[in-house]
Amino acid sequence: MIFQTIDDKKECIGVYTEGELHFDNFPQPLTRTWKYSASQPPRGVEYGWIYGNGKSLEDAAPPELAEALQAAQRKMTAYRKSFEIAKLKLNEHCIFDLVPQSFLMEFCEIKNQITQHVFETNTKPDNYEHLVSVHKLLEKISYQELNLTIDDCKHLMYGTLGRNKIQELLKNYRYIKYNLYGTVTGRLTTSYGSFPILTLKKEFRNLIKPVHDSFVSLDYNGAEVRTFLDLCGSEQPLVDIHTWNIENIFKDEDMTRDEAKTLFFAWLYNPDSDQLDDEIYNRKKLLDKVYKEGYIITPYGRTLAVGERKALNYLIQSTTADRVLSKAVAIDQLLADRQSFISHIVHDEIVIDYNEADKDLLLDIKNIFEDGYLSNMKVGKNYYHLNMLEL
Repeated sequence: MIFQTIDDKKECIGVYTEGELHFDNFPQPLTRTWKYSASQPPRGVEYGWIYGNGKSLEDAAPPELAEALQAAQRKMTAYRKSFEIAKLKLNEHCIFDLVPQSFLMEFCEIKNQITQHVFETNTKPDNYEHLVSVHKLLEKISYQELNLTIDDCKHLMYGTLGRNKIQELLKNYRYIKYNLYGTVTGRLTTSYGSFPILTLKKEFRNLIKPVHDSFVSLDYNGAEVRTFLDLCGSEQPLVDIHTWNIENIFKDEDMTRDEAKTLFFAWLYNPDSDQLDDEIYNRKKLLDKVYKEGYIITPYGRTLAVGERKALNYLIQSTTADRVLSKAVAIDQLLADRQSFISHIVHDEIVIDYNEADKDLLLDIKNIFEDGYLSNMKVGKNYYHLNMLEL
């Protein structure tokens, strides 16, 4: 049975299906909807948004529904603007308490018809379960209000530009809203209106404080290099990867770590360079295995159309991004009944808002994240000042 949740906040429970709104005693079985929300049935639901590869309602709608959808969306936009004028925050209210039920029924019926169309015209993606698990986690993060304060940030307020930026962030951006389909490779972007966690200047990370005792951060040592080794079936060095390359690949004891890192990446993504080609880092052997007729298929089930010159770049970036997201899902599941929670994800870094009561889980978290790779684990009282944490 196709349905739509009326609100996506977990405390705002209500669904629309078969011409009626329900706020309790939901008809069963509810099986298909457009997108996941925290207020819907916990399991057994499929999502049209994932079947449609992240298309918007506008792009997914059949021509005969386009006009009706546009009219409904214009009306919803007008309602939202009126809430802004009245200084009502939608994160603090249920939409069905603010909007006429007749309109909600009209809008949800259009979404139901689009959802049905998407399921009828698309096949289930090979990586559907992975995408759904990430989709659910990102939705959870989108309703976690960031703890932004200017404590210990006065040095950033002296200049006009810094002061204006801080005031803008504090006034307008309190939530991180990721876009799961922002790139073809699967690397996250943020949506319009989101706190700019992925593009924020590092010094402004001082503003971000944990809700609980501290932030615990995990990121990989040489993430993309380790992904390359993994894809090649090579053993993972359990030391700093760039230092290992100096000793084992470059074999130049006078080379600095920064020089080794620069040289390695200059080779890795330049198809015309053969400086480092060997049995350990063998680009041709890897691409011959995964690149077929203009497509690569990643270990996480993504099929990416790409020219040969960029194929390795796409493969490594996509695989690294999906690995981090899969580890974030696993860590989130580990923390399900605890106070600590995943605060945000930045490229290959997962940041946990950590409660000291969950100290017994730190080693488990580290082991889940590493899974054969080497990682850095850091801790700090804000997102800028993070110090190495040894377990």
